[in-house]
Amino acid sequence: MTKLIRALVVDDEERIRYFLEETLRRVGYAVVTASSGEETLDLLRDTPFDVAVVDLNLGGHVDGLRVLEAIRWRWPGTAVVILTAHGSLESALAAIREGVDAYLLKPSKPAEVRQAVQEALERRKNLRGQAEGAEVREIRRGEFSVDLEQYLATRDGQPLDLTPQELKLLAHLMQNAPRVVPPLELVQVVQECELEDPYEARQIIKWYVHRLRRQVELDPSNPRHILNVRGVGYRFKE
Repeated sequence: MTKLIRALVVDDEERIRYFLEETLRRVGYAVVTASSGEETLDLLRDTPFDVAVVDLNLGGHVDGLRVLEAIRWRWPGTAVVILTAHGSLESALAAIREGVDAYLLKPSKPAEVRQAVQEALERRKNLRGQAEGAEVREIRRGEFSVDLEQYLATRDGQPLDLTPQELKLLAHLMQNAPRVVPPLELVQVVQECELEDPYEARQIIKWYVHRLRRQVELDPSNPRHILNVRGVGYRFKE
């Protein structure tokens, strides 16, 4: 029996939502739609989807990149297709670097939509297979290396004096580079617990980042590797 694919369509234009919904329904997908980023975040709290088609330039306070961040944190196995206008192609490519599986330029034809969604689903399936088939033991980025078996981090071959929590934080940022990792996700990695309050998560992770920078950065007050993206999270730069 074929598994029913659950799709989420997010766009603030009604006619585009209808077009995408009908395009996917006609090939057998179960489709849920949302007209704003705020509505989407409410849906994502409790509802998983196999694939999400998200407009990059949503109206309101929550844009497509914020929705992408929420999906990657809450439901990392969800395939994501970003929908964007020709004028914002550069933003779409930036989004792809943050974990998008495919993108579509407006206006798109039904066949293009179906192809992009199918390719996104296949890509996410392949990534899951790679993750399950090969456990990451050592991470290298530029002059930095983290050995997860020996719990050893080095810079240019010299050991870094890190606590287990700081090492896990560094490893997660390096492994996800150049993605910006939100504080809620980082707290889950460092403290192995889930928080719901973004403000609380930011306050907790700031302390760990402060201590990590003292070991990793040549000038902790002017960091080059553990970077803060204001209002979003942290990322690692080689």
